Amino acid sequence: MKKVLLYTDGGCRGNQKRKNVGAIGGILIHPKTGAEKEYSEAFKNTTNNKMEILAVIRGLELLKEPCEVDIYSDSAYLVNAINQNWLKSWKKNKWTRKGKPLKNVDLWQKLDSLMQKHKTSFHKVKGHANNEYNNIADDLVNDAMDEMEDQL
Repeated sequence: MKKVLLYTDGGCRGNQKRKNVGAIGGILIHPKTGAEKEYSEAFKNTTNNKMEILAVIRGLELLKEPCEVDIYSDSAYLVNAINQNWLKSWKKNKWTRKGKPLKNVDLWQKLDSLMQKHKTSFHKVKGHANNEYNNIADDLVNDAMDEMEDQL
């Protein structure tokens, strides 16, 4: 099974406001060959949490075969959902949290499905720090949001 690294970021300007812009960004890295693939995409009327989850989904969808994937994100919400077994609990409780429907259930279900295909490990990195690849992912997000705002 190939091993790859995935650095992701998601962001939203005007989070929770009726009209806003958000984006995802990521870098897939094949450590053995040094090959890198960057991706980004902007969205209207979204939230930061959606973008953080979607950034990982898009990266995993780019893989052409099952891989062992070390995923790095500065989103405590995303990383904790996996590493503290919140996702397993939500799934066990029919995609609810404390008896209420889970927000972004469609994205969590998609991520869960992709995690069944790939062997994933989630790692929290400090945002806006000296992590080269996290900074690149952040730049991809901001560039995509800038481009969409220019078109609005």
